[in-house]
Amino acid sequence: MKGIEGGITAAKGYKTGAVHSGIRASQSKKDLAVIVSEVPCQAAAVYTSNIVKAAPLHITREHLGEGTAQAIVINSGNANACAPRGEENALREAQAAAKLLGLKTEDVLVASTGVIGQELPIEVIETAMGQIVLTDDSADTARAIMTTDTKMKQTAVEFELDGKTVHLGGIAKGSGMIHPNMGTMLCFVTTDAAISQSVLQQSLSKIVKKTFNRISVDGDTSTNDMCIVLANGLAGNEEITQQNDVFDQALESVMKDLAVMIASDGEGASRLIISTVVNAADETQAETLAMSVASSSLFKAAMFGSDANWGRVLCAMGYSGAKFDPEKVDVLFQSDAGTVEVAKNGRGLDFDEDLAKKILSRDQVQVVMNLHEGDVSVTCWGCDLTYDYVKINGDYRS
Repeated sequence: MKGIEGGITAAKGYKTGAVHSGIRASQSKKDLAVIVSEVPCQAAAVYTSNIVKAAPLHITREHLGEGTAQAIVINSGNANACAPRGEENALREAQAAAKLLGLKTEDVLVASTGVIGQELPIEVIETAMGQIVLTDDSADTARAIMTTDTKMKQTAVEFELDGKTVHLGGIAKGSGMIHPNMGTMLCFVTTDAAISQSVLQQSLSKIVKKTFNRISVDGDTSTNDMCIVLANGLAGNEEITQQNDVFDQALESVMKDLAVMIASDGEGASRLIISTVVNAADETQAETLAMSVASSSLFKAAMFGSDANWGRVLCAMGYSGAKFDPEKVDVLFQSDAGTVEVAKNGRGLDFDEDLAKKILSRDQVQVVMNLHEGDVSVTCWGCDLTYDYVKINGDYRS
């Protein structure tokens, strides 16, 4: 497997396009996009765990009833959640895309992101849909789905199956309202692999737990989160009908890359936090502890200040709900500036504060918690909590 350029059009048979429709005031920001395969696809999806779900999720679930799809339409700037005529407008959005692409409405999936509670301006979407020009360049679409993101997020890989070269790529958006399960985000993955729908769904459901469900920015889970994978089979490999390690490794690679991009681009963030638990008794224990530390507002604030306040690490571990022995825990911080051990057997150590400050001032900082209880390791990802997070969310609707 190797990384390649591009995102959702890296696989054979996919095109995409984006346009400014008028949902957003700024005419420099494209806010409406479509992704389409030249042939029908096996499709799988996972959705937010939030009980309050946006209208596009309901329409997408209906259209995925038989596990197939051929296109996705996405808008940013308006979530179409808790909004008047939500499902009616989501269906009209799918109908407009189907008309553009010459497809049946039920072959089009729908995704929206943006402000909650405002009616989707469906007329501007319907008018602008015809202006979309399909191309092999996915960059415009990756930018069109952004809301408070500051960076475009796309990645792709190629690998071999049955002597055939297979491609898999994806794009994502997410910056705020990020927290499992299905932290606030949209993700679209395409592949030209031939794979059965049931196996594709199993792989996606399994891998999302190790990628998107291990990131946190602010502890909020959105109403609109979804991750969709389309597989059109044009690579010509023998159809995958049972779990396949090579395919799963490729899917995990792309989803992990996108998950880390989201965490590092958290609203107002100045650094990526990598929270790793090592030598745990089992995966559930390790994940619970690592996520608790990555999600702790106090710890995130300390990271913003480059303060090696390791007590906040143990505190977050202690209220996580996972059982562990605090008297066995070692804690260290590391980055490309070096490593500093700050606690051993649950007690503080004398350490070089200047070195610690230097280590914690880097763009990527890792906190490692050694439980000395087993041989399982888990990593979760987050970001620091800065003044800008409050500024961004204090007037988000404007």
